Amino acid sequence: MTSAEPLPPALPRGREVKASVLAAFQLVEDARYLGTGRRSRRGRRRAIAERTVAYRRLARDLRVG
Repeated sequence: MTSAEPLPPALPRGREVKASVLAAFQLVEDARYLGTGRRSRRGRRRAIAERTVAYRRLARDLRVG
């Protein structure tokens, strides 16, 4: 074998996920989590308040447990 010939792979490779597929998946997940962005100011405030209450309950339960 000369240095001009490529080396064969040591092990057969499985399916590799391309970076663009991972980026697209992340965009879909972000959109699902964040929503469409068309919430009213009141809706955003309500979502933040609900999330805050949930976090405080979790923190309280973790301290007690």
